[in-house]
Amino acid sequence: MGNSPQNDIFGQLPNQAQGLTVVTPSYAPDLELLSELRTSFEFYASEQVTHLIVTPSRDVKQFRSRFAGPRCEVVAVDDIFPRSIRSVPGVNAWVNLRSPWPPVRGWIAQQLVKLSVAEYISTDALLLVDSDVAFVRSFSADTFIHQGVVQFYQVPEAIDASMPRHIEWHRVARKLLGIPNMSSLPLPDYISAMTPWDRRLVMRLRSRIEEVTGRSWIDCICRQTHFSEFILYGVFRDEISPKGYPGATSQSLCHFYWDTKPLSSTSAAAFMDSLHESDVAVMISAKSGTPLEVRRQALGTARRKE
Repeated sequence: MGNSPQNDIFGQLPNQAQGLTVVTPSYAPDLELLSELRTSFEFYASEQVTHLIVTPSRDVKQFRSRFAGPRCEVVAVDDIFPRSIRSVPGVNAWVNLRSPWPPVRGWIAQQLVKLSVAEYISTDALLLVDSDVAFVRSFSADTFIHQGVVQFYQVPEAIDASMPRHIEWHRVARKLLGIPNMSSLPLPDYISAMTPWDRRLVMRLRSRIEEVTGRSWIDCICRQTHFSEFILYGVFRDEISPKGYPGATSQSLCHFYWDTKPLSSTSAAAFMDSLHESDVAVMISAKSGTPLEVRRQALGTARRKE
């Protein structure tokens, strides 16, 4: 259980990354938002990019009838998880039969999906995209893979003492990975509504947790009540990869609106005016309660400029 940042569990990746799968965990309450995402994917994604939607079993039939096609696969969360993790009927929760307490809340389950899907897909790159994201410009695998390296989203010195949850997520990630806790602030942030990951690094990250803890990686995460999959991946990529490994960028290529206040037609237009020329997607948080017609109007403005 070594703590060296040059641990062999990372090593040099043997081949250049190839292919891109967009991965979206979703569920029925986000159906209309997901429909917007699907429409934008069909219009802007290159022919080689595929879309994987992961949803609770109760929503699979509805989602497949609406979205499944040549470049879109819909699978159940229970088909991604090992058989030891089962959904609880009637609620947004799962139980790990190997360790029933605490129950796996929907928020943690969604993060487990992102870490589990790495062994389900065949491409080297996965692009994690939330349901409230929509593409507004053309993109391909090359948008997120540069010189064979999957891009890595990182904002240095973005987490300070005013962000205790983020600090806790860092602490948990470092404990799971067996590396010392940071002794001072600020800390880097890795959280985005649209994030590229290297599938091979996810597999090595999971192995690292098992090496450190002596337990299944998924059992370890099921036991967490405070956890961020993005922080875990980011800390692994930052702290355990060889020094100077390329690909880090603070450009997410997605224009974000995180506020909980609904956008109006006027404020949405102002928000879209600040869209960066490199952005290929827009996220207007579902938690903002922005009306669908306002979202569609704003997204339509961006697409007309493409």
